Amino acid sequence: MADNGNASRWGANGRDPETVLFTNVRIVDGTGEYPFTGEVLVQGNRIRQVTKGGSRFASATSGLAPVSGQVTTLDGMGATLMPGLVDAHLHLSWNNAPGIDPIQMMPVEEHVLVTAEMAKLVLEAGFTAGRGAAAAKPRLDVVVRNFINQGRIPGPRYTAAGPEITTVGGLGDAAPPHIPHEGLNLGIVVSGPEEVRRTVRTLIKYGVDSIKLNLSGEAITGTGAEETPMSEEEVAMAVKEAKARGKVVAAHARSSESVKQCVRHGIQNIYHASFADEEALDMLEAAKDRHFVAPGLAWLICTARHAGEYGIKPGSAVAMSYERELEMAVETMRKMHRRGIRVLIGGDYGFAWTPQGTNAKDLEYFVEMVGMSPMEAIVAATKYGGQIMGMGNELGMIKEGCLADMLLVDGDPVANVKVLQDKDRLLAIMKDGKFHKRPPVQEQRRRLIA
Repeated sequence: MADNGNASRWGANGRDPETVLFTNVRIVDGTGEYPFTGEVLVQGNRIRQVTKGGSRFASATSGLAPVSGQVTTLDGMGATLMPGLVDAHLHLSWNNAPGIDPIQMMPVEEHVLVTAEMAKLVLEAGFTAGRGAAAAKPRLDVVVRNFINQGRIPGPRYTAAGPEITTVGGLGDAAPPHIPHEGLNLGIVVSGPEEVRRTVRTLIKYGVDSIKLNLSGEAITGTGAEETPMSEEEVAMAVKEAKARGKVVAAHARSSESVKQCVRHGIQNIYHASFADEEALDMLEAAKDRHFVAPGLAWLICTARHAGEYGIKPGSAVAMSYERELEMAVETMRKMHRRGIRVLIGGDYGFAWTPQGTNAKDLEYFVEMVGMSPMEAIVAATKYGGQIMGMGNELGMIKEGCLADMLLVDGDPVANVKVLQDKDRLLAIMKDGKFHKRPPVQEQRRRLIA
């Protein structure tokens, strides 16, 4: 995904790539280092040079590497330039519906268009990349990922997932006992290692980047969040088949035992982990360089407190189960953060009470509930995001050689991460060296450099 052919590196008709100079900006580079004033030169889809200091409309020789051709100079007027945000737990085919059934029951033709619509919403919210966590239908993620990569529709860099793989009676097996029909399920239901093998191979044939296992339940579906229904043999088979083909494995893992399964079997992306006990935390800490955790706090908060008009009344049994899990999850994430385990943003957005496009709320939750500093939350949303995308050396940071995925923000997110929730304060959104949202005309000028 780093370079999708010459089109992303060179201008039309083989001419030199477009060059953009951001000047008079306050740079938050995504590494956790203190912000600094400077200039950033973008050529093609890469950051060519980062210079501390500099002056408004700096000349081509003010410490910048030699360039030729047309340069667009953008005076940031003191705005913040930072990496684009990365959602580590993204479901583009979750269609902002008021429940799980409307997601699965949407006909595939409409669902493709809605998934593309969600991709645009997420990009416009400042998320230039996202790790697909599961798709509602087998090829939705794959098709939308391909069209994004081809430049045919707007959207973030995206790694495609297939439907979740689940057990009979587990999370995702939604068919009622008297209608045992696969088409009614949000997940793909398996029983035994050989069924797992065939399912994983089928999804890889469809073109997915990752395989998702449902290792625990989910209160809203009537399956216990602390249950762990998938057998060791089934998990081992899924991981073996996926890794043999170079695919990443992820898991819905709320229970403590499911987190331990993830560590034992080398499942890289752990979603939720709310009930991880001390043994699970010890195991995860010992292998922290091999795992990422995305807790999905927005789902817990909003389902417990803000879904009343959709039938989940605050104080009801379901809502109280999520209040309990939220309390556990916040304490668990605090422990993980203290232990140096990578905790990333991604809140299971895509329901009516957690709509796509509000994904930046996660940074606020990380600061106010998990106890991260604003800078730590930004690192979780940028640098760590590049790592979970499998592009840690070139995505999620403003450094020379990195991909030019950046936001120009009116305000200081290090002082207040809430500014990232205001789309009007996202003055510019650049992905792969191209503007999805251009800054105001008066803040830019073009010139030719010999």
